[in-house]
Amino acid sequence: MTIIVKKVTQIICGVIFLYGIYIIIHGHLTPGGGFAGGAIIAGAFILLILSFGSEFLALKKEETGSSLLESSAILVFLVIAVLGMIVGGVGIFLVNFLPKGTVGKLISAGVIPLYNIAVGMEVAAALLTIFLALLIYRDEVLK
Repeated sequence: MTIIVKKVTQIICGVIFLYGIYIIIHGHLTPGGGFAGGAIIAGAFILLILSFGSEFLALKKEETGSSLLESSAILVFLVIAVLGMIVGGVGIFLVNFLPKGTVGKLISAGVIPLYNIAVGMEVAAALLTIFLALLIYRDEVLK
């Protein structure tokens, strides 16, 4: 890629990443949430890889970093669910063990923002893992 594409990518990827975080954090107040924000964050990383090439991340025949992040995000999701079950004892996702706060404020939905963050991490890591798998193993698929 040319220097223009690389510089524009460097400038815009930070903004895209921050927008994805904004969508995840404000998912309980506005349209969006974990899935949409995770897809946006994965798009920022994919844009970096496309503009700088696969050498930018020193890609090998494994995608362990994104797979580890994906697994840890699922673990966080399950820990929050089990913690709710331990605190309340009614059902695994029915207990809101954090204070609800004021309606319309950022901290106003109890555990829903924590679920959004876990889902956003999982979706971003899953989409990036799929892209990396397609990128790394493209030569073997084309044979």
